[in-house]
Amino acid sequence: MGAAIADFYQHGKAGKLRVFSPDFDEDEIPVETLFREYDEMPSIEQTALRMASGRILDVGAGSGCHSLALQDMQKDVVAVDISPSSVDVMRESGVRDVRLVDFYEMKDERFDTVLMLMNGAGIIGSVDNIHAFFDHLNMILADGGQLLMDSSDIRYVFEDEDGSFEINLNDRYYGELEYKMQYKRIVGDSFTWLYIDFATLQSYAEEYGWQAELVAEGEHYEYLARITRRTE
Repeated sequence: MGAAIADFYQHGKAGKLRVFSPDFDEDEIPVETLFREYDEMPSIEQTALRMASGRILDVGAGSGCHSLALQDMQKDVVAVDISPSSVDVMRESGVRDVRLVDFYEMKDERFDTVLMLMNGAGIIGSVDNIHAFFDHLNMILADGGQLLMDSSDIRYVFEDEDGSFEINLNDRYYGELEYKMQYKRIVGDSFTWLYIDFATLQSYAEEYGWQAELVAEGEHYEYLARITRRTE
């Protein structure tokens, strides 16, 4: 993805960013959508950006479109990504505080808002990783802080015409998918990505001492959640 972002930033166009999964047919991410401005963003993303406050951490910032929008709102944001190419593009395009770092390796800093957009729950990887995710969130989220994260319930993919679902309850959670990306001749490593329905997210949050609020829903099973520490 970083190579595709760099190509589009430098030339105003890019080739196909191809996405492969053993669970689905080959797909494609339109690279230009990664550079969308605020007015072009889905309403869920616009809502999250408006709600973001204090010192903000933009996780997996990619091209930096959300960080740039936050800067335009005069908000204080730190953008992080694990792609050197993406980080270079963000610096060149005007994101003021950019870090080449893995979210899970961040420590000794605290943020009032952690922002995870564009199916941001995916970075959790699997439901087995949720506990570790909340443990790390606890380290970097300031007192009274919030996580704003979007995801999608992909149960509809398994829905039959009669409304029933073909989901093996003994298999892994249906929202855990494996992906691989390719841009031109650059092939990335396989990675897991989590799409989690809100009820499951809320249940895990409560189990680990957090509370999840459903802020907004989209037209295609996507939603925005606000997660905060539970107060007794």
